[in-house]
Amino acid sequence: MAELNTIRARAGARTAQIDEGLRAHMNKVYGTMSVGMVITALAAWAMSGLAVSDAPTAYAMGDGTYLTEFGYALYASPLRWVVMFLPLIMVFAFGALINRISAAGAQLFFYTFALAMGVSISWIFMVFTGFSIVQVFLITAISFAGLSLWGYTTKKDISGWGSFLIMGVIGLIVASIVNIFLASPATMFAISVIGVLLFAGLTAYDTQNIKNQYLAHARHGDGEWLAKSAIMGALNLYLDFINMFMFLLQLFGNRE
Repeated sequence: MAELNTIRARAGARTAQIDEGLRAHMNKVYGTMSVGMVITALAAWAMSGLAVSDAPTAYAMGDGTYLTEFGYALYASPLRWVVMFLPLIMVFAFGALINRISAAGAQLFFYTFALAMGVSISWIFMVFTGFSIVQVFLITAISFAGLSLWGYTTKKDISGWGSFLIMGVIGLIVASIVNIFLASPATMFAISVIGVLLFAGLTAYDTQNIKNQYLAHARHGDGEWLAKSAIMGALNLYLDFINMFMFLLQLFGNRE
């Protein structure tokens, strides 16, 4: 009986240790994601400020404002395609490199990606009012928090959602690229609605997946893998948040 009690005590202590480690892991995920969001917001705001001028230039926007030389290069020259697709390329590169680089290297790559994303979406400050950007950001933050909390606490296994959601995102990317050339408002509306639903589902799915991956590997004590796993988790949740925000902005943002 004494040995059984000892085994139970050790099992209980081990479970408590894993639970504590899980909380620390999730805090690192959300903390890394939050820093990335701050970098993106500051980069987007700074780039938009450098791109627009009230003083007349050769690049009038038609609303009393003008693009600077930098703004023209960023938004109107062929460089805009690089700015637009660089974050997507970096996401695929990150997935390919994650097993070859250190945790510190992965974190630096993530922050660099967040900077590139900020430059890529800086145009929203010229299209939408500042108030509507803040308003939609708060709506997104509240929705994201609720969905992520549900994904973390639910006892329901939603791992089966993964294949369906990923295929939906691939279809969404293809449709979005095609609509760059079609410029169809109806198609953009449909893409935005579907996009919000897909990334809402991915927020819950990714949160549960981050939790499950930690629980599956924590017993092995692989600290380096867990550190990189936290950064990859932060990237996934960051992408869920940014995409949900952008699609909601398309639906509800007030244009300048």
